[in-house]
Amino acid sequence: MIRAVLLGWGIMALAMALLWLRQLRTRDATSVDVAWSLGLGFLSLFYLGFARGDSTRALVVSVIAAIWALRLGTYLLRDRVFGHTEEDGRYKYLRGYWGKRAPAGFFVFYQAQALFAVLFSMPIFAAMQGGPITWLEWSGVLVWVVAVTGETIADRQLARFRSDRNNRGTVCEHGLWKYSRHPNYFFEWLHWWAYVILGGGALLTWLGPVAMLIFLFRLTGIPYTEAQTLRSRGDAYRRYQRTTSIFVPWFRRSA
Repeated sequence: MIRAVLLGWGIMALAMALLWLRQLRTRDATSVDVAWSLGLGFLSLFYLGFARGDSTRALVVSVIAAIWALRLGTYLLRDRVFGHTEEDGRYKYLRGYWGKRAPAGFFVFYQAQALFAVLFSMPIFAAMQGGPITWLEWSGVLVWVVAVTGETIADRQLARFRSDRNNRGTVCEHGLWKYSRHPNYFFEWLHWWAYVILGGGALLTWLGPVAMLIFLFRLTGIPYTEAQTLRSRGDAYRRYQRTTSIFVPWFRRSA
């Protein structure tokens, strides 16, 4: 496992370094999100050559992880790279905040994404090890289906809302977004439980949901997204915050 993870890290670090060189020219770091997602898919398939145990188990875990990563990566590619003519607001803010230190800051940031991709690939690798999948562990595939379906629906609802020019400056409160301010993040987090179940609760598989929850609430996800939306939506988003669950889809509160 150590050899596989180190090799994967080296490949991801090289890929991120090349993308960092690209953003020096384009002054647009948005592609790092796509690279992180597709990189996880690559690592999921790459680890097949190092898995020990039942081949069906390894193949099932590897394939569903790769499908999830490919779906997320292609969505981000359409929405954040091809769907916009300027850099994502989060990275534009960092570029202004760092100023002259931006090239060095983004290099560290890109390499951190390579490290995080390897970190999140470890629960997947752990779930690939062991004997044949038991009937109880197969329920992890059902959790995966629910999570990926929910995330896909949330992404499409938001994309459809943003595509309507009449919605500019307003807040998406349709479909799943009526019951959660971040339904896409919730189903993303739920997805990591699939590997806990498929891996029979192996200790390393718990790294997925635990680390993702920390990232979403403390590091990269919800705080930055909400701060950016408050800057662009103002009072409309503050009202939305008062009435709508931040994470788990739930009934709305009175304003």
